[in-house]
Amino acid sequence: MSDSPTPVQAPAPDALELAALLCSRVCHDLISPVGAIVNGLEVLDDSNKQEDRDFALDLIRKSAKTASARLQFCRLAFGAAGSAGAQIDLGDAQNMARGHLEDEKTKISWNLPRLLLAKNRVKLLLNMLIIAQQTIPRGGTLTIDPVGEGDNLSFRVIAAGLNVRTPQAIVDMLSGKHSGPIESHGVQPYYTRLLAEACGLTVSLAPEGDTLVVSAV
Repeated sequence: MSDSPTPVQAPAPDALELAALLCSRVCHDLISPVGAIVNGLEVLDDSNKQEDRDFALDLIRKSAKTASARLQFCRLAFGAAGSAGAQIDLGDAQNMARGHLEDEKTKISWNLPRLLLAKNRVKLLLNMLIIAQQTIPRGGTLTIDPVGEGDNLSFRVIAAGLNVRTPQAIVDMLSGKHSGPIESHGVQPYYTRLLAEACGLTVSLAPEGDTLVVSAV
């Protein structure tokens, strides 16, 4: 009996396509809070009831705060964030991660030292956090531990929570074993692998006991 055929991997997106896919990802993240702001403004325009106006203003405040946090996070996780060779304060990265990812269901335990680190390593960390968050759809804890030290510092992100799940598509994307074209919903783990390679590291997602661990070594 012959072996099953090996899936044919689609060509990697070129620079223009990768930029377009990342822009689509960022826009997707911003559509919800920006749309809520628009809805709140429409309520203010259409209703003179005080309870409606109070609701609309509260919606606008919360949505504007969410949109701002997502923009700041995406600027660092996907954007240029300074010149080539720039370093980024891990304390700033922590603030952006908490602002974007932490809520009443998901908490972050940040065990990294506060230091300046190469831009791509910090971008890698934030993208690892995005992946880890997707494994705990009902919330839980994201614990970030250091691997190594100094300029060679890397990371382990441990996701713990109810119904922890392993998205096989993300595992395949991180390992380079995916088949088919890269689309906007899959570009983020693909981009995470590119960041890891640029840092001379290999990123992976694997179960560890009752948790899932995103590591870059």
